Amino acid sequence: MRMVVAGLGYAGAAIAAEAVAAGFVVAGTTRDPARVQAPPGVAVLRFAEAGAAIAAATHLVVTAAPDAAGDPVLARHGAALAAAPGLRWIGYLSTTGVYGDRAGGWVEEATPPAPGQPRSVARLQAEAAWRVAAGAAGAALDLFRVGGIYGPGRSALDELRAGTARRIAKPGHAFSRIHRDDIALAVLAAARQVGQGGRQGAGQGVRVLHLVDDVPAPNAEVVAEAARLLGVAPPPAVPFEQACAAMSPMALSFWAENRLVANAATKAALHLAWRHPSYREGLAAILAGED
Repeated sequence: MRMVVAGLGYAGAAIAAEAVAAGFVVAGTTRDPARVQAPPGVAVLRFAEAGAAIAAATHLVVTAAPDAAGDPVLARHGAALAAAPGLRWIGYLSTTGVYGDRAGGWVEEATPPAPGQPRSVARLQAEAAWRVAAGAAGAALDLFRVGGIYGPGRSALDELRAGTARRIAKPGHAFSRIHRDDIALAVLAAARQVGQGGRQGAGQGVRVLHLVDDVPAPNAEVVAEAARLLGVAPPPAVPFEQACAAMSPMALSFWAENRLVANAATKAALHLAWRHPSYREGLAAILAGED
């Protein structure tokens, strides 16, 4: 089994490492190989030169975000994809942002998207483009709609240590998030189902899967738990109306939407339980891993 991970960023590198451990021959792409420290066993390819590897792949994971021209992998390597006779499965990492604002209500895997932010509209358009590409290639497609990503080096623990953490109070507002290593767990579980009875080979349609943990939670709760683990006093709670005055437009756009993302159908489809079912286990694992 040969996997190409298009985008060896924070999540992509974790997926690549998980794939090596699962027995895949793995290559990952980056715009600048000199700036990437790839996991052991992962071949690093310059993105512009990855066509041959994609054409030879059995599994393709796409983490690269769309740009003004659309999906960069399809734009650059569409011909290689079309010439990939052994390609069985494609996994595309999208965002739960495609559901837009739901006023704190739940969305499930079957909920119709309704993106409200331009970047989420672009993601939904990229999903549609991958549906077409996977159908043409005869490959199964999993659309992973991912919540807020955290993990080693990118968590409330790091923000507290850096003095940048803010405990923002907005009653009734919660975020769905996922530990980086659970993204890797789920992506590999999905990839390994192709040809192993879970999905009978290539061309078995499209699934929408939610990569979020079991406990959507307010920002203030997560920061308070990180402070407890570090044995420091949490920063004072700041009302959202006060905090938003200092927020960037990007940050404000995240706070403008409020939804709870369900994951029961995803866990059932992949036959898994999260390594980190909530931010509590996730933060504790990050701290333990620093020892």
